[in-house]
Amino acid sequence: MFNLHLVLEQTDKIIITASPRHQPDQEIRGARHVFSYSVTITNNSYETVQLLRRHWYITDGVFGEREVEGEGVIGQQPTLEPGESFEYQSWCPVSGDYGSMRGYFTFTELRTSKMLRAKIQTFLLMPEEALN
Repeated sequence: MFNLHLVLEQTDKIIITASPRHQPDQEIRGARHVFSYSVTITNNSYETVQLLRRHWYITDGVFGEREVEGEGVIGQQPTLEPGESFEYQSWCPVSGDYGSMRGYFTFTELRTSKMLRAKIQTFLLMPEEALN
């Protein structure tokens, strides 16, 4: 099974990693492929932070680029102490042969109320057979 692990970007001492995985046994109407992905957010700063919002740009060969934006992730706005991590899983349908995701998470430092944006570089959503 194809499993790509990427370190996407460290911004303001917040490290975000993602592991997308093609789910060939899953079907969603209108989607050619379905991908799950695991995201790990690690707070490497000296401040306690809280994830407030997510903002994804999803590129799909058929539908072009679409935005997904909202509060938190999977219905949560986790608080991370220094050195703490939070992991979640989600999914993304793709109507073309492959797609990609990029975006950012918005955090606040709880002590200072400083807003932080952790950018997520583009990662591919590509079935294993497309790599051959």
